[in-house]
Amino acid sequence: MLLPMSPTDSMFLLGESREHPMHVGGLALFTPPEGAGARDVRAMLDAAFARGEVSPLLRKRARRSVTSLGQWGWETDSEIDLGHHVSHEALPAPGGVTELLELVSRLHGGLLDRSRPLWEMHLIEGLEDGRFAVYTKIHHALADGVSAMKLLRSALSEDPEAREMPAPWEPLVRERPALTLVPDVSEGAVVEPSRSGPLDLASAVLRVARGAVGEAVGLLPALAGTVDRARNDRGGSLSFAAPSSIFNVQIGGARRFAAQSWPIERLRLVAKCGDATINDVVLAMCAGALRAYMDELDALPADPLIAMVPVSLRREQPEAKAGNEIGLLMCNLATHLDDPAARLDTVRTAMREGKDSMRTMSTAQVLATSALGVAPLALGMFGLGGPIRPANVMVSNVPGPGTPLYWNGARLSALYPLSIPVDGQALNITCTSTDDEIAFGLTGCRRSVPPLQPLLGYLDDELAALERAVGL
Repeated sequence: MLLPMSPTDSMFLLGESREHPMHVGGLALFTPPEGAGARDVRAMLDAAFARGEVSPLLRKRARRSVTSLGQWGWETDSEIDLGHHVSHEALPAPGGVTELLELVSRLHGGLLDRSRPLWEMHLIEGLEDGRFAVYTKIHHALADGVSAMKLLRSALSEDPEAREMPAPWEPLVRERPALTLVPDVSEGAVVEPSRSGPLDLASAVLRVARGAVGEAVGLLPALAGTVDRARNDRGGSLSFAAPSSIFNVQIGGARRFAAQSWPIERLRLVAKCGDATINDVVLAMCAGALRAYMDELDALPADPLIAMVPVSLRREQPEAKAGNEIGLLMCNLATHLDDPAARLDTVRTAMREGKDSMRTMSTAQVLATSALGVAPLALGMFGLGGPIRPANVMVSNVPGPGTPLYWNGARLSALYPLSIPVDGQALNITCTSTDDEIAFGLTGCRRSVPPLQPLLGYLDDELAALERAVGL
């Protein structure tokens, strides 16, 4: 039986090509329990492999209908080949992070097989520090980045003594409390949207508008106000100020990936002393790092880079109706300034102005203005992009659980997100956190973006510079 696929999901299949893979991914690093090693981990996964059980979501296979003008739909694969979807990899010596990220870069660049359910999972052994890694990729038509992270985390436990746990691809054997994932760590950001990426916003606003005809009168003033804010370089969902950069080009299918973690307490202290949010600090770190990275390449624009930032807001007014809001803001990264404190101040101001403007809007208005900002990127998926650059780089932040998590006693020590570069935005920076660290995952087009490893060093330098700037 073929179940119809939503227009949003279909968009990611229709927009995919060899040069534009449309899957998201995650790289999880685990520290085995005392006395255990890679052989024990492999044995646990082999046992799950032998059981042959697969969750309903991961049995869904995309098919075109022969009776409805080629519309995409989902069917259930009753004889799934786990040998195709789950594989073991071993790193070449010396088995360091460099070798791990190079392997994951290659894995992330390959297209998923559309004749099968659209996911893969790789157990990676051979890390010199004794840890093992699990790289997962899943098509955006099947799950977005937030959902993909939840899928992995749902197989984990807060109990380090728990054993005989299901593998991430298996159905859960018991109900677990939901883990709240929210784009943008900021005051009042407590929602969990089913879709949080900017490429989902255009379809989201259509869904909302269809059910809220009464909003039509308010949409035009909201859109006009957004355009006016952009013309005056004030924070909001639209920007006309993004300069031409090495990231605003057409992309190829191969990927670069770089990742590193920092203690989240360091960012929290900078935010507290700088009267900012953790997300502001993330953006300021990216601003300083991109400035140094591009300056070294002699590619730093004279005008400041603009970041596209997914955010979620809960209305704080007591009379406001219940519900969630998610939108998109454009943030001036102030990369033309050499003072870290000035860059943080500019980022903080831009984000506050943008959030303040969203708080005056209804859900439909937030979605409509956000869709206006992201429209050039969405059109670029189908080769219809115009001369407008909505932003230079995507920066998103998805906080994770605040307690340690384990799989059969192995502690999750890091979780690095891999995202989707698109034409016009060849670099994506996504952050996520474990209980005590925040991980930056940098995903870029291998053809158009230079090696990303130096950018990690510049992120580290910028965090230290921000600490000094706020007096730490």
